[in-house]
Amino acid sequence: MPPVVRAFRTHVAAWLAAAALLLVAMPGQAQLRLDITQGVRDAVPIAVVPFGGQAEAAATDVAAVIANDLRMSGRFAPLERRDMVARPTSGSEIRFEDWRLLRADFIVVGRVEADAVSFELHNVRTGASLLNQRLPLGAGGQRATAHRIADLIFERLTGIPGAFATRIAYVAVDGKPPAQRYRLIVADADGYNPRTILESREPIMSPAWSPDGQSLAYVSFESKVSAIYVQRLASGERRRVSARAGINGAPAWSPDGRKLAVTLSREGNLDIYTLELATQALTRVTSDEAIDTEPEWSRDGQSLYFTSDRAGSAQVYRVALGEARQAERITFTNSYNARPRLSPDGQELLLVTLDRGGYRIGVLNLQSRNLRVITNARQDESPSFAPNGALVIYATREGSRGSLAIASADGLFQQRLSSDQGDVREPAWQPLAPGG
Repeated sequence: MPPVVRAFRTHVAAWLAAAALLLVAMPGQAQLRLDITQGVRDAVPIAVVPFGGQAEAAATDVAAVIANDLRMSGRFAPLERRDMVARPTSGSEIRFEDWRLLRADFIVVGRVEADAVSFELHNVRTGASLLNQRLPLGAGGQRATAHRIADLIFERLTGIPGAFATRIAYVAVDGKPPAQRYRLIVADADGYNPRTILESREPIMSPAWSPDGQSLAYVSFESKVSAIYVQRLASGERRRVSARAGINGAPAWSPDGRKLAVTLSREGNLDIYTLELATQALTRVTSDEAIDTEPEWSRDGQSLYFTSDRAGSAQVYRVALGEARQAERITFTNSYNARPRLSPDGQELLLVTLDRGGYRIGVLNLQSRNLRVITNARQDESPSFAPNGALVIYATREGSRGSLAIASADGLFQQRLSSDQGDVREPAWQPLAPGG
């Protein structure tokens, strides 16, 4: 079976057989490593000078975290430290003519204090001050503050909110059958600070963030059958919200956080339902004889996108809720399109598409129906937009090893979040908190 046909059927095969979704993976606390695999030629040169107030061997190098975040976006090319002509820590110490010779367009300087981090952003060409702020250290310490600074710089220079201070969730498996151990992990967006949320000897799959970014819904086989759980990350409180006979899978949160769209097999066939979390009220959405799965809510909560093979192969459809209306087919380019995920602005769909013999990540413009393919491997799947829509995280494979990868939404920049210790799958990017 082709790899992403397997991906589309993963829910069915795993739920019916209660088999392992993944083959080999990393231990829950192993840190992911970021490797750039395709750079952008016209990335903006920026100098992020080491911050004052930090020892050379400091546990967190604030300037390095900021530089790596900006590099991770694909839009900036931070200057190497070995090429820096000076180490200013405030705007008054910057000799702009020196940095112009190094062809840096912007420069970031700052200082780490006991309870805060101060930083400045300057335009090297004009000498203008663009940002000058002091951020108090929060619960996440210096690394979290560095991510917040990178977010501010990114937004000031691009007009797009940053997403470096958000987190990702993913699934990992340690060991080989029959002694596998599954872990649901949450880490910083750059792969640092992994934390195991749930560990089980039975499969865990399909993590989905709540709209406020504080809870995860996921599928667990810990009772030997599939069930959907919702877990609050701060407290660890979890509850089983669907354990109906047959398959329970593919949870997706409604925009208001009150419902989940789920895939159930209540009448022997996979269909889409909505589940009211407070009351357990269940509403059937699809009733086709084909497999309907992988739901995704529209931004207004009035319709669902989903994958169905009702046309003979996997394609993406849209159905309005609350009306007896026929589902509308959305995808027509390529013979296979699955796993729809909507962009934060609701204008585009991420999906897995069969392209030139490989299963790759595509972005479909919902207005023009133009599909652009943004990855180039042969087994890419499980895409998820960053909350600012600028980046995409997805799962990919190199031989027998799986890893996570990040690409810019235009496909010009690609990088891999990998581990020497094994396989990671099913990433989901945390949304920005309301008002964030």
